[in-house]
Amino acid sequence: MTDAKPPLLIKRYASRRLYNTETSDYVTLEDIAGFIRAGRDVSIVDLKTGDDLTRQYLLQIITEHESKGENMLPINVLTDLVRSYTDTAQSFVPEFLANSFELLKRQQADLIENLQTALPDPMAAFGGFEGWQKKQQEFMAAMMGNWGKKEVPDPPTPAAEDLDEIKRQLAALQAKLNQL
Repeated sequence: MTDAKPPLLIKRYASRRLYNTETSDYVTLEDIAGFIRAGRDVSIVDLKTGDDLTRQYLLQIITEHESKGENMLPINVLTDLVRSYTDTAQSFVPEFLANSFELLKRQQADLIENLQTALPDPMAAFGGFEGWQKKQQEFMAAMMGNWGKKEVPDPPTPAAEDLDEIKRQLAALQAKLNQL
């Protein structure tokens, strides 16, 4: 969700440095990505020409994230996007993508709201984190059956005499260490 504020104006100087007009300081692409993640719209404008460079910089942010291994866009989607630039689909693809993302955001917000309304603490329905882990293990066991599982016997429980012997040995070691 975006703020009611107007877009944050970022000016690009001839040196290619980016200047935040609200805070009067220089920013990086990662700073701009942070503003956007926080819900703020941005507008990046070339100081000299007045050209809107927002699209160019947003694509650069996405490219940097993709190149770092933070892959969100599958190869087939990227391929189809490239194809759409030379296809008759070019005319409706931007609107389709915008509507699809808007629908996705609304559905995600509705889901979160419904979960919070129905379950103020969703983990409580599973019996906390431990209960959730147990449910996951049960699910995996049901899905996998006993495939690849080996029976491992329980380790023998040491007798009380064994524990006493271990304690005596530890005490003797501690005494020797103290002498050193």
